Amino acid sequence: MVNSIAIPEATGLRAGIKAPVQETLLTPRFYTTNFDAIAQMDLSGQQAELEAILAELRADYNRYHFVRNEEFEQCWNHIDGDTRKAFIDFLERSCTSEFSGFLLFKELSRKLKGRNPVLSEAFSLLARDEARHAGFLNKAMADFGLSLDLGYLTKNRPYTFFPPEWVIYTVYLSEKIGYWRYILVYRHLQQHPEHQIYPLFRYFENWCQDENRHGDFFKVLLRSQPKLWNNWKARFWSRFFLLTVFATHTLTVLERSSFYESIGIDSHEYNQQVIDNTNETAKRAFPSILDTYHPEFFPRLEKCAIASQTLAAISSNQRPTVIQFCQKLPWIAVIVWQLLRLYLLPSINAETSRTAVN
Repeated sequence: MVNSIAIPEATGLRAGIKAPVQETLLTPRFYTTNFDAIAQMDLSGQQAELEAILAELRADYNRYHFVRNEEFEQCWNHIDGDTRKAFIDFLERSCTSEFSGFLLFKELSRKLKGRNPVLSEAFSLLARDEARHAGFLNKAMADFGLSLDLGYLTKNRPYTFFPPEWVIYTVYLSEKIGYWRYILVYRHLQQHPEHQIYPLFRYFENWCQDENRHGDFFKVLLRSQPKLWNNWKARFWSRFFLLTVFATHTLTVLERSSFYESIGIDSHEYNQQVIDNTNETAKRAFPSILDTYHPEFFPRLEKCAIASQTLAAISSNQRPTVIQFCQKLPWIAVIVWQLLRLYLLPSINAETSRTAVN
């Protein structure tokens, strides 16, 4: 069940505060969940793993990592035009996504305090990391004369309700795909320093280890609940969320092709590398994964991206709403059909093929 808790639109943003992008299926969302159900989770089946990841989180390896150095202290007006617009969009969406995680984890920690102290502490540590990430990204936006009013977002963005099971699947995937997104950009720019247009990217190597640890924590939650991996429903949902995350990633990356081109990355190749690696990583937690090497997999995802870009163009054509709706229907049908065909491709049984333990 998914419910959106609507919050009234606010007005009167201060000068230099960027108005949030219009919410779509591709923009990061804010979530809430059933806190009582999470408080009552039995984690005994993964006790050793839970203690190990808690020790990692407590160590706080990146305590002193997110400190801006003198390299930031310059004028960035030479990054202009489409590159500047695409980069600000990247920063905004990334900041909103990290802040969304902070809000969810902070509320989980607060609601579980006194009821499940171990989970309360873990979520507090996760919130700490996400707050650092969001703040660092927001300061990067300020270098371009804009920033997000995170307090405004807290009060004025709608919150979507996800059951705890959906939260575990989606957050696990978002953290692991975040790891691969950051590390692949970092490795590319290490090999091609001529494309290092902004110092933020130098922080990605350590940064992505936070994403990895967060994903490991949610893997512990997932594997502690047999109903999330040992039945046909779990196989259904795991493949569903993989496909949802991969489709969203494809649409977002190809929509931002100009940003990736500005740092010397081919968006199509990058998208495939991120998805292939995330899918392989998910094998360590999920009971079933997708066959991303199937010859139809990426061509069908890219057809969805083309349809999505066409829908965006229709939304901005200033025609009456009824006409826009009629124009959109065939392209919505394209996306639904392609996703259905992708979901019905043969999948991989991760329980029998798993050869590594994360």
